[in-house]
Amino acid sequence: MASSRNPTKLAAFMAPLPLFALLFLSGALEAVVGASNDTSADGAGYTCSSSGSRGSLASPSSHQSVFSLDRYGARGDGRHDDTRALARAWKAACASPQPAVVLVPNGRRYLLKVVTLGGPCKSTVTVTVKGTLVASPNRADWSDKDRRLWIVFRSVNKLTLDGGGAIDGNGHKWWPFSCKVNKALPCKEAPTALSFHYCINLKVVNLKIVNSQQIHMSVEDCANVQLAKLSITAPGTSPNTDGIHITRSKDVRVTNCKIKTGDDCISIEDGTHKLHVSNVVCGPGHGISIGSLGDDNSRAKVSDITIDSVQLHGTTNGARIKTYQGGSGYAKDITFQNMIMNNVKNPIIIDQNYCDKARPCKEQRSAVQISNVVFKNIRGTTVTKDAIKMSCSKHVPCQGIILQNIDLKMQGGKGHTESTCQNAKWRKYGKVVPQPCTSKNMGTFGHLLEFLLSSHSLSSWQWRSQDSKLGYSYFHVNKKISCF
Repeated sequence: MASSRNPTKLAAFMAPLPLFALLFLSGALEAVVGASNDTSADGAGYTCSSSGSRGSLASPSSHQSVFSLDRYGARGDGRHDDTRALARAWKAACASPQPAVVLVPNGRRYLLKVVTLGGPCKSTVTVTVKGTLVASPNRADWSDKDRRLWIVFRSVNKLTLDGGGAIDGNGHKWWPFSCKVNKALPCKEAPTALSFHYCINLKVVNLKIVNSQQIHMSVEDCANVQLAKLSITAPGTSPNTDGIHITRSKDVRVTNCKIKTGDDCISIEDGTHKLHVSNVVCGPGHGISIGSLGDDNSRAKVSDITIDSVQLHGTTNGARIKTYQGGSGYAKDITFQNMIMNNVKNPIIIDQNYCDKARPCKEQRSAVQISNVVFKNIRGTTVTKDAIKMSCSKHVPCQGIILQNIDLKMQGGKGHTESTCQNAKWRKYGKVVPQPCTSKNMGTFGHLLEFLLSSHSLSSWQWRSQDSKLGYSYFHVNKKISCF
């Protein structure tokens, strides 16, 4: 609201005053006007920038405006609701004709309920989180309609989140009510801490995301995404707290992240193409997972995935692909390479019979086709004998599986590792420990097959198995080691 003071009378009053008094009165008037505008209905605040954009402070660069939550009525005490202040700051920044920064000040905790920060914006926006954004501890603040969401960025181009601060989901208020913790309770969804929907040229760097209600970060329907230097943390017992969830997105890079959660460190689902993950430390958690795919007879498409230079510590899985029976589509052109496993339960696993339902899943003939998958330069220790497990569909077998330079041993040298493979066509190159298809569950015929596979004198050999323990329906060797 504009000031109603008479400029002529003010000038006449101020004329005889000394210089220091004039300076003092000028600063006081500026503070009054700024405070008045901070509480206006549209959330606009005082501006010092030459552009005349309301609600901003000029940054050290004359080409950028800063919109601090504190100037839009935020308390930052972790107790009062600051959702409206964030929404007002975002609205002003998004409307700015020049690059804008939404600032979450350091040393304070801003309590938020569900909030969607939407675009498109007039210019680029950076959200700099130096303090902490914390979720409301009251579960009643979420309705059934918005139960899956907390902080959402939607349809924003060239959005950046940075600052080194934290996003705290207050998950301990939600986890006890999960059906995975208390089997007597119905299974209900819980919020994802940080969601990005339909964002292009997205960059999220140098943030801490802790104790999400469920998934920590979800990237959905986005393109050209960079996620780097993220620390994502929740207890290993927290249910469904995936670190980074990616679906229906392309050209995504994840680098230099540390993820410790109660579910997949990174989950890669339908519609993901051209994803590159590198220099990630994972554990505790469920490992790096492609899937689950094909649930509820759905069609899935995943391709051109590279997981490179990843360390996994104490995870229940390492490099994993999981699909439901009954699905369709494909998961292809996938590489897991340069990975270190430290006491991992299932270091390498393809499971086309995955089932995470309240009732057992029925056997079905259709499945997501898995093909052209490379496991290369993988070493370390496992806590289970089955270091390599390929459980593929007998109706839609896995095709083109490459095992190259693999060395997986039992933790503490307690015995030898084994592998099982069902309905998988694979090849090996270099040293592979354990040898593929060497589990005791294969039976006598399986060991005979392994002997024949290792024989260089065979040029061509075919065999149909009648041994149900073996699990194969057809094997073929033609100079190259492979099994179907």
